[in-house]
Amino acid sequence: MKKILAILMAGVLTATAFAGCGGDTSNSNSDSGSSQSSQAAGIDSAVVDYKYFGDEDNIKLKVWAPDAAVNLIKQQIEEFKKVYSEKTFDITVIAQGESDAATQMLNDASVAADVFGLPSDQLNKLVDAGVIAPVAKSFVDYVTTTNSEDTVKAGTLKNADGEDTLYAYPETNDNGYYLVYDNTVVTAEDAKTLEGTLEACKKANKKFIFDAGDGFYACTFAFTGGVKIDGLEDDGITQKFVDYDEDEAVKTLQAFARLIKEYKGTFTSLNVKNVASGFANGTCGAGVDGSWDTAVNMESLGDKFGAAKLPTINVDGEDKQLVSMFGYKYIGVNGSSQYPAAAQILALYLAGEDCQKQRTEELGWGPSNLNVQKDPLVTESAVLNAIKDQSLNSCTQVNIASTFWTPMGNLGNKIVADEWDPEDTEATKKLLQDTITNIRDEG
Repeated sequence: MKKILAILMAGVLTATAFAGCGGDTSNSNSDSGSSQSSQAAGIDSAVVDYKYFGDEDNIKLKVWAPDAAVNLIKQQIEEFKKVYSEKTFDITVIAQGESDAATQMLNDASVAADVFGLPSDQLNKLVDAGVIAPVAKSFVDYVTTTNSEDTVKAGTLKNADGEDTLYAYPETNDNGYYLVYDNTVVTAEDAKTLEGTLEACKKANKKFIFDAGDGFYACTFAFTGGVKIDGLEDDGITQKFVDYDEDEAVKTLQAFARLIKEYKGTFTSLNVKNVASGFANGTCGAGVDGSWDTAVNMESLGDKFGAAKLPTINVDGEDKQLVSMFGYKYIGVNGSSQYPAAAQILALYLAGEDCQKQRTEELGWGPSNLNVQKDPLVTESAVLNAIKDQSLNSCTQVNIASTFWTPMGNLGNKIVADEWDPEDTEATKKLLQDTITNIRDEG
């Protein structure tokens, strides 16, 4: 924590609930509210009155947290226990990747975590399966008024009665990726374009790492060409795409393939975990990575750390901004929890202002809490400013069909393959058409 804070404050990152008046923790939204009503209900910095536990005691809970956050979440839970010292808790924290949370919940919610982290695109499937409990009625106003509107909106879906319902506690406003680089290899000017970044890495005999086989990142190829998603069709299953110019999309894919082939040996498709390790061992000059790896990338680079929004790529003489996937992260409550009130209270606490600020300090995560967003830790962070800038050039990661990821990853793998011919327009067009067909028809 001290190390990250020292880096932040030294200027390396200079670029970038219970709202009702009763003890109701039922799983539906309240009609309206204000910060005043929240305060009257006994909320103070995500801490509530004991009465909201009801008769629950000797409470046993399981919490899922991503690897990077496990130790900090454990510390925060110890503080939670001190806050509610009159209750007896047995809380276990288990490492569980957020990207797999929905799959594990859907496998068997009865043995899954009571409280768990999840990305925004997984919420709809959890709601459809009925395994996630909505934010407790008495919490809704507090959560809504203390977090950014976009995160609340993305966490709100229709319930079985067709009513807008907040289904999870906003945790971050930064679930996206950006360009991270060694500033002794890549200059801020180089970082503005993909061509400049690759050339700088090549000159230094360093790798540029981009996970082209993962649909979360590979969709950038298609999105930049205008093939953007727009939620789901009316059936709630099939991925919806905006209207796009196929010829322009094909030209963009060819531009990527051409540039990748030109910089063969420099452009390297690897899992993002190789970005930080590459910085540490001196083989990586730049890469595309996300906020979740901020701390380890900063540790690897020290005062050589650089960050920027994704660069542009030149397509037939026009510099086009790379378009990415961007979403949010939440803390959810298992609808099968044996201690539903305590699970809601813990989720509220972990998603509260103090805990979010700690995660910003120690992990570099971008907060959804409005007060923390105003902190210099956020406003003076190169990473969070880069992600914020990139979010303006992105598709929102909500209502994503489960069939989206594999075909997009396949497209990325094809584009970067040695045998792919960037000049073959017909093959590129067929690859794009097959990708869209596989995403939609398999839905």
